[in-house]
Amino acid sequence: MPTYNEYLIPNSIQDVLRVLSEYAPGSVRLVAGGTDLLLDLRQGRCPAVEALVDVNSIPELQRFEIKGDHLYIGAAVPLNDLTESPMVIQHAQALSEATGLIGGPQVRNTATLGGNVAHALPAGDGTIALLSLGAKVRIAHKDGIREAPLIELYAGPGKSTLDPQQELIVEFVLPLKKAGQASSFKRVMRPQGVALPILNMAAWMEREGNLIKDIRIAVGPAGRIPQSGAAAEEVLRGNVLTEALLEEALAALLESISLRTSKLRATKEYRIHLTGVLLRGVVHCAWERAIEDIKVVK
Repeated sequence: MPTYNEYLIPNSIQDVLRVLSEYAPGSVRLVAGGTDLLLDLRQGRCPAVEALVDVNSIPELQRFEIKGDHLYIGAAVPLNDLTESPMVIQHAQALSEATGLIGGPQVRNTATLGGNVAHALPAGDGTIALLSLGAKVRIAHKDGIREAPLIELYAGPGKSTLDPQQELIVEFVLPLKKAGQASSFKRVMRPQGVALPILNMAAWMEREGNLIKDIRIAVGPAGRIPQSGAAAEEVLRGNVLTEALLEEALAALLESISLRTSKLRATKEYRIHLTGVLLRGVVHCAWERAIEDIKVVK
């Protein structure tokens, strides 16, 4: 049976918001890459809708540029463009690494960062990278555009705080990397699949000599929404990186997140083990990249 009756292609943000407001709640959905939504519709994981609204023709959602001291990434930019972009590799390497692991090549050529975030899963690879990079999201609504921290979009597994009848993710805003700053993303997944991470983690770091001047860590799935590693950050910030310090940071991180056994992912015990592996991996990688960047600048 058909999963939708109309397929609409508006050319502006205003047209999208107008179309959304004209349909009954739950009867219209936005689509860009459609790699999650179309499967959900066809496989009955979400109910059929009256209309799909294609946002790929909207210029603001295709924006991908550096302006001032920020990198702007439109919500409908394909993931593969981000993976291969010199701008993203330079200023947001964790994001390039994360998007390069989402699905396969065909998926990455179609799927978008906006879709990855709007799907609101606690282990979205793009989301975890964006959180570590301090990204903000710009959202269109009837009164204009508001800017919010990314984490405010998450209400629970697969549940976004966005109003689907009145709001649209326009773009993501990331601060440009400065000398001594670097980021890293890593994940562990089942060898027979590419869709479901057992655990993923990202870290952004600012290094000053032998000190971790500042750091942000994000991890998933480790709760109902993507998790900040704030407890580990407190341990690491302002200190020299040592194995003993990492052990202390790991203990703090494990105290602050919620890991459980999942038949689709792994046992709680294995995921606890992986938390240590990934924390060491992303922190050491960002640490080394930060010093290499300082050497290049000098």
